[in-house]
Amino acid sequence: MSTAKNATLILAAGALVLALTLGTRHAFGLFLQPISEANGWGREVFAFAIALQNLVWGIAQPFAGLLADRRGAGPVMIGGAVLYAAGIAGMAVAGSAPLFIVTAGLLAGLGLAGVTMPVVFGAISRALPAEKRSMAFGVAMSVGSFGQFLFLPVALSLIDGFGWAATLLIFSALSALVIPLSFALWERPARPDAKAPTAGAAAQMALRDRGFLLLGLGFFVCGFQVVFIGVHLPAFLVDEGLSIGVGTTVLALIGLFNILGALGAGWLGSHFGKPQLLAGIYLARGVAIAAFVLLPITEASAYAFAVAMGFLWLSTIPLTNGAVATMFGTRDMAFLGGIVFLSHQLGSFLGGWLGGLVYDRAGSYDIAWGIAIGLSVLAAVVNWPVREAPVTKEAAA
Repeated sequence: MSTAKNATLILAAGALVLALTLGTRHAFGLFLQPISEANGWGREVFAFAIALQNLVWGIAQPFAGLLADRRGAGPVMIGGAVLYAAGIAGMAVAGSAPLFIVTAGLLAGLGLAGVTMPVVFGAISRALPAEKRSMAFGVAMSVGSFGQFLFLPVALSLIDGFGWAATLLIFSALSALVIPLSFALWERPARPDAKAPTAGAAAQMALRDRGFLLLGLGFFVCGFQVVFIGVHLPAFLVDEGLSIGVGTTVLALIGLFNILGALGAGWLGSHFGKPQLLAGIYLARGVAIAAFVLLPITEASAYAFAVAMGFLWLSTIPLTNGAVATMFGTRDMAFLGGIVFLSHQLGSFLGGWLGGLVYDRAGSYDIAWGIAIGLSVLAAVVNWPVREAPVTKEAAA
């Protein structure tokens, strides 16, 4: 177990890494219109690239998590930072749709697998006792949310002043700051333990557990909603007659109020059942989305929606990861967290791509909004019965 000083350093560095990576990624929605217009593409090209990014991120996440569990988080984060920065830089110079899809989708997606929640939370979980993990995850997530709040107005100002391509190059340089931060999360490689299950056995045990599968299904819904909203909401608001500045402010407010949401979720998760809290969050999301799209779209209603969604935005992440740590321990935390995160990213792929596809085919986002509302009800139903208790091999069977 790390000393308190080392644990604080790991938490601080991990939180800053999330601020940089989630902050730059959260601003991608601002680039949809200028990149599509500059290249003469429909919205589906950009939407598919970001959807592919989320899918690749999800597929690569269990492998990145396994490496981090066995070799330490630091080396994995350095590799991820290099790929992510290269992917963002490639988005700035890609002159064709296939090249843009490779850089924004493949490179950036592979990079994100090494520098985001499962790897960071795995290192934090190994540095802190069980009773402090949920709150620590909430703190790290709240700092990541502040990055989302901070990067949006910065991105808009940079795009207005220097253009979208130069802004992406600046974001690439900022993402490279993850490299020096990763040294604070450098861990000793895990010692081989003949009594501990192998990674394959741990995955088999988790995938045979009903509660783990239900958590993953709920996380699928989370991914669909946050990526659909993050990528398409600014353009949706412009279609409704509002300015791109309003869309930027809405996304920034989501990040700002998610600071409180993540902290609150971390605190509540230390005192109440995490799966039941997740059920409440998903149900509240459905109510917020339904109210937003059924009432007249105004600047005031957009800001009210941002505040409501902000409290609910990424508050699912500390609760879901905290439940996984309680159920399966911390030795394979990044690996098993990566598996459940894959479900999240499958939802992200559909949310990002389907939004653009629906818009290009139907001329509006109405169908996608309806799907997002229905999925909220599904996620609430499947999370409620999950039992948050240590899982044994016999119980999983």
